[in-house]
Amino acid sequence: MKDKMLKIGIISREDYKKRTLAIARGEYKPKPEEPKIWFESLHSMSQVLSSRNQELLRIILKDKPCSLKELESVTGRKSSNLSRTLKQMERYGIVSLEKQSRSIIPTVRATDFRIEFGINTGS
Repeated sequence: MKDKMLKIGIISREDYKKRTLAIARGEYKPKPEEPKIWFESLHSMSQVLSSRNQELLRIILKDKPCSLKELESVTGRKSSNLSRTLKQMERYGIVSLEKQSRSIIPTVRATDFRIEFGINTGS
């Protein structure tokens, strides 16, 4: 798999809402180089991309588990915790969860991350 860069932005909920409404009204068109994924804070981003979750991504890349059951056994993480974490990562485009027969196969979609944020005082 070729490494995929995921651009992440940090923006306040209020600014994100303004940006989304401007896009919906056709007043703003996002540029191709802008982040595709947005977090409200560094803290919220760090919860998704914690050291533990980065290790989970490495394990998926290395071991290529054929099911969540297999991943659960390799990582020692409980099924409910693993499922919740992977679903959250899927929402952000970091992993994909493909259903095959009775199994769900996790695949890493993003291996590199670029984070962009600034401090806008509004003045």
